[in-house]
Amino acid sequence: MPLHSLCVFCGSSDGARSEYLEAATAFGRLLATMGTTLVYGGGATGMMGAVADAVLAGGGSVVGVIPKSLALKEIMHEGATEMHVVDSMHERKALMASLADGFVVLPGGFGTMEEMFEIVTWLQLGLHRKPCGVLNVEGYYDPLVALIERFIEEGFVANEHRSLLLIDSDPIRLVERMAIHPPPRLPRWLRPDET
Repeated sequence: MPLHSLCVFCGSSDGARSEYLEAATAFGRLLATMGTTLVYGGGATGMMGAVADAVLAGGGSVVGVIPKSLALKEIMHEGATEMHVVDSMHERKALMASLADGFVVLPGGFGTMEEMFEIVTWLQLGLHRKPCGVLNVEGYYDPLVALIERFIEEGFVANEHRSLLLIDSDPIRLVERMAIHPPPRLPRWLRPDET
């Protein structure tokens, strides 16, 4: 499926290693090269800012979605091609999901994990059929891979749901896999208005 826009979930801080910011910048450059619009949380700092800056520097488009409470704290990216200021975090995530053709997770913390697990859960429930990928920079998400295997081993996630989340250490390969690997067709458990 064509990936005209990708929503990137990642940290608003730099992280402890320079490789994380370097990966965010490289991913932003990749999006610009592909002509893929970045949809993201609208911040100007950390990993978020690095991805957006790289897309913009490469002549690409950046669509930010940020809650008023954060925009008022002056962390909003002023150079974004388009910025949506919304009332809540819930509205932010819903709008980002509607604007994107797929989702990529870069290193981040609690907020990044919350966004990732919610969007994968929506996929599991049949609320969307957009590919979800994780860029495993410097092994950052190795513990997540192990946790998913534990979910499956202990019977909390079905084995066929393993492929709902594509995990790769190479950004080009990850995006290529996302474009050619549609998520498995699962029974629809809920309508969007039931969540």
